[in-house]
Amino acid sequence: MSDYFGEETPKLGFGLMRLPKKGDGTDIEQVKKMVDLFMAAGFTYFDTAFVYGTSEQDIKKALVDRYPRDSYTLATKLNAFLMAPNEKAAKEQFTTSLERTGAGYFDYYLLHAMMENNYTKYDKFHLWDYVAQKKADGLIKHLGFSFHAGPKLLDKLLTDHPEVDFVQLQVNYADWENPDVTSRANYEMARSHGKSIVVMEPVKGGNLADPPAAVKKLFTDYAPDMSPASWAIRFVASLDGIITVLSGMSSVAQMEDNLSYMKDFQPLNEDEQGIIREAQRILGHSAAIPCTACHYCTDGCPKQIPIPDIFAAANKQLGNGQMAQAKESYAAVTGEGHRASDCIGCKQCERACPQHLPITKYLGQCAQMLER
Repeated sequence: MSDYFGEETPKLGFGLMRLPKKGDGTDIEQVKKMVDLFMAAGFTYFDTAFVYGTSEQDIKKALVDRYPRDSYTLATKLNAFLMAPNEKAAKEQFTTSLERTGAGYFDYYLLHAMMENNYTKYDKFHLWDYVAQKKADGLIKHLGFSFHAGPKLLDKLLTDHPEVDFVQLQVNYADWENPDVTSRANYEMARSHGKSIVVMEPVKGGNLADPPAAVKKLFTDYAPDMSPASWAIRFVASLDGIITVLSGMSSVAQMEDNLSYMKDFQPLNEDEQGIIREAQRILGHSAAIPCTACHYCTDGCPKQIPIPDIFAAANKQLGNGQMAQAKESYAAVTGEGHRASDCIGCKQCERACPQHLPITKYLGQCAQMLER
């Protein structure tokens, strides 16, 4: 079973979804520093997408314009259900991504965020054939798709499209047996089809960088100098068949932390695997909202509710018992209106959510908890 197409690569990837901000835009100078640290440590994999705001333009400035093209690998994605009202608009995303990045070609190109409620659009718009032709033309080196559903649909897609080279999956220790995310089952299904895997959300949108206190104590008791995020990333990097583990780093400090344990990566030992199993047991009883802060839910919200920010505030109480901090954070993110109680129950957010969360129910709970 081939891994990474016969090549050797470090297992840390730079996810460009959550780049640092400065004013109303991206802090390009900080991104440049992060890119330089990443490349100097021997890492090469950068991951963006057409729908990630200005991410494609940002990586042109921070990476493409500053490094030789053969010194890095760049991945981006075509999304058939966000910003793609028809086949023509969907296909134009590829050309636009090439123009934005200036990369000339893509080392990895993905059909984006396959779910039960959208995967047929990729067939309807003839996108499988379209990207296969782009690969034949030399504009794509490796073809894959990212996925947010269960093993049954994954099996169907990999059976119908054996031409794909890899699949991008949400895998982390918290969701390993989560019936809504099915990390383990999806991982095993991809491997049964002989596919290598790019891992997304290894830190679950940052949630595993600041886990509940009981989990944090487990980690610090064993290795006081290792961050909670390091446990999450090393867990998935220790699996077989992993091309790279994407970390959505938002600061130089986060980059430095990730590099500190991934530059000379060591798989989890037997004791550490046992600690992860205990963390999984604890998290199985956590009341925290399992939002990964991807923000897909906010794009079409008619009330412009900052849903992930509200959930992050609520999790200060639900995950760590910090009610005062939760209310303080909630007040900060809803300072200009757009409160949880403004939700009209249209469920647009739920249709867009890759985690399939009952968002309207959670917003009601947040309103009751944080608006009293």
